[in-house]
Amino acid sequence: MRAQPDAGPARWAPLGALLAASVLLTACGSGSGGSDAGGGSGGGTAKSGGILTFAVSSDSGCVDPQQVGSNDTIYSLRQIVDSLTDQDPKTGKITPWLAKSWDISADATTFTFHLRPGVTFSDGTELTAQVVKDNFDAVPKLGALAPLAQGYLSGVESTTAVDPLTVRVTFRQPNAQFLQATSTHSLGIESAASVRRTPERKCAEGVVGSGPFVLKDYVQNQSITLDRRTGYAWGSPLWRKKGEAYLDKLVFKVVPEAGVRVGSLQSGQVDAIGGVGRANEATLKSGPVRLARRANPGTVFNLGLNNSRPALKDVRVRQAILYAIDREEIADTVFPTGTRPATSVLAHTTPDYRDLGSGLAFDAAKATSLLDAAGWKAGGDGIRTKNGARLSLTVKWFANSATNQPALELIQQQLKAVGIEVVLKQLQIAQIVQVQQSGDFDGLWGNLTRADPDILRTQYSTALANAYRLPASPLESLLTRQAATTDAGRRTELVGEAQQLIVRNAYVVPVVELQTQLGVADKVHNLDFEASSRIQLHDTWIG
Repeated sequence: MRAQPDAGPARWAPLGALLAASVLLTACGSGSGGSDAGGGSGGGTAKSGGILTFAVSSDSGCVDPQQVGSNDTIYSLRQIVDSLTDQDPKTGKITPWLAKSWDISADATTFTFHLRPGVTFSDGTELTAQVVKDNFDAVPKLGALAPLAQGYLSGVESTTAVDPLTVRVTFRQPNAQFLQATSTHSLGIESAASVRRTPERKCAEGVVGSGPFVLKDYVQNQSITLDRRTGYAWGSPLWRKKGEAYLDKLVFKVVPEAGVRVGSLQSGQVDAIGGVGRANEATLKSGPVRLARRANPGTVFNLGLNNSRPALKDVRVRQAILYAIDREEIADTVFPTGTRPATSVLAHTTPDYRDLGSGLAFDAAKATSLLDAAGWKAGGDGIRTKNGARLSLTVKWFANSATNQPALELIQQQLKAVGIEVVLKQLQIAQIVQVQQSGDFDGLWGNLTRADPDILRTQYSTALANAYRLPASPLESLLTRQAATTDAGRRTELVGEAQQLIVRNAYVVPVVELQTQLGVADKVHNLDFEASSRIQLHDTWIG
């Protein structure tokens, strides 16, 4: 299948239908059709210049887009790298970017990209097929340091520079999800010099990209500063403005306290903030500020259970945790207005989502019955015990969202009501890879955003990182087959079955969907959401 206005040959029709179906998603929010975080008040004429200061709650401790998975850091790093393709946040359609067109074999094993000429990195070197090959050869070697990118390229057989502007990627088996993967920040293209750096050096010093902004300065746990790229002329066709970005500079400040972020926005010290929870909505609405929100596709906020722990090996205990959680109370108490309780492990905006809400209904009596059947008896303090051991779980969480702690404190109360003790342990987001690799947790709180259901394979395949220590099961075959099939209807069935297995076995416990909510000063225009509900700042201007 070739990316062009004309219809492709009939033999490619099944794959074409899959690629269209696999990226459709629903957006909600303010601004233009849910993809715009706001056009500012009063309109006006766009103008160049100025500095945008954006306050986030955390720093992942790394400035390499290929290694970063936390939205707070992705917001900045997305601006320094371009991708082979882009994804329309309104329709889900995959569009050209660094690749002006592409061909896909009928069995979805071979993807050939035809690059735009004249693209350069900020160090002056040219984008070539060899550079793309070097990137795609290096990503799998990052392993657990880059779980998203590694999953997108799993099963790759070879990447070949056919000629200076043509690159071919071949997989050992069909890989229908790969085209959408090429639109993500995780497969953003870095310069040849950056690819040759060690992962540690890329994290500490950053990378050179071809994007509309350039990394100027990074002070860990304090700030990331970007400068406008002079001469930038190959932006996504989805962007409003051609050529260079409007803004001179972007400054992302790390401000962990939600109240301080809100006060800084109200006072004009910053122009936008991330991680706005329900508690701050009324305060922000009273000033020259608007709230911008968009539902995130991908896996919902969940308690990722360590299935290798003795107590959690018992499916009855995992299911009891699932039934003991009142999702509606958590969504309505803690999260931004409009947040939905989880009705699957996938958010409802994810392609091939299946509504499993009836299996996630709050039922404390059922939770109690399951724990009784599993041999856990209530102790004197209300916490259950079995063979002298307390039913106590240590749940680790990261300070990268204002809603994390209050949500977990509610969960802590709800689980205590059925006799399960939860000990909460806060960590820095920079520690997440270490924790996942070590398996030193009973539960991990988090979510993962992607506008494709293959995010399930990234997180729950036993052949990849398998952070939650899932046992061998029929789930693995479902995840492998959904990534390989070129039949849209069949993929929907396989993804639905995978969701059912995950929820039925409570390998993880879905809680609420993530809805990104930003606070944006009225003077800021065209701060846009992209397809994965992160932000695009090329078109943003202040006036």
